Amino acid sequence: MHKFQSRIFFLLMLAIVISSNGCKDDVTPGDEAGIVVDVDPSLFLEGTTVTTIDCTLSDGTKTTCYQIVASTPTDHDMGPWCPDNIADGAEAGGIWLENGEVYDVDGAFVANMANFYNDDTWLMYDANGDIYVTKTEDDCINAANPNVGVAYKNFCVECIPDYISDLTSTWLIPTTPVKLTAPASFGGMGPPGQQVSGPSVRGIAFNGAEFSASAPVDNILGAYTLAPFDDAGGHINVHQGYHYHAATGVSTQVAQSDGHAAMIGYAMDGHGIYAQVNEDGNEPSDLDSCRGHYDDTRGYHYHVDAPGSNNFINCLHGAYIN
Repeated sequence: MHKFQSRIFFLLMLAIVISSNGCKDDVTPGDEAGIVVDVDPSLFLEGTTVTTIDCTLSDGTKTTCYQIVASTPTDHDMGPWCPDNIADGAEAGGIWLENGEVYDVDGAFVANMANFYNDDTWLMYDANGDIYVTKTEDDCINAANPNVGVAYKNFCVECIPDYISDLTSTWLIPTTPVKLTAPASFGGMGPPGQQVSGPSVRGIAFNGAEFSASAPVDNILGAYTLAPFDDAGGHINVHQGYHYHAATGVSTQVAQSDGHAAMIGYAMDGHGIYAQVNEDGNEPSDLDSCRGHYDDTRGYHYHVDAPGSNNFINCLHGAYIN
């Protein structure tokens, strides 16, 4: 081959390499040759029932899925949520998530709500300092209604486990994750009032409780009600049962041996969900738009958002059950 031809050949090959590398940003590391980690059903705790069934995923893949049936957590107590008096300490109440921060819902927090939200309408306690708290299941249902009336203005909404003692939830996740070519959005209400297809639940903790979509904080506060989460980041409504809006490290975690963040559950596409930060206190720097990334031990997996964010993960990189 002549010197000129050799140079042309080299330039052509270089162009191909550069072009190929230019597409790498659109590909999750490990897509081409990485490992895929199956769901481990043994990680689900006592109190859940796990069986295997045939299923079809959102991309048309016919496969098998784990069907997980659960009621209430067995690995931690639920509550408390609302303190009784403005003199109560943090142990009497739960937490609230605001602007990325986690606040203790103690008596002082309730007493200071008018200043906290710069709105003098907030006054959730009487002359004795006793806080207005929902006391019955009907109160719980009515106060949690997005169209809550003035009768529940300035109430702390507390739904207790007794209201859901007979309620179970059933989840389906693929036994082996199947990656999608593009991320899938979560379902729910889109703009304005349009229903978006896809699952609204983000994932499942090992105790069978759901990692939920963001709590409707604007609706709650707009009605001058407060619906705190317990220290585990969960609360109750009579339709969903007990569910989480934050990962606070209270529910069961599976520690990793290499300094990686602990595993806390599975996303609805079967990929693992891990705590936000690794043992060094840092969040991985290479998370994609769904809050996922790849390594050779765990395959593709997610890291949850900060506890105060009212969010877990942003989308799914794997196929899910319709």
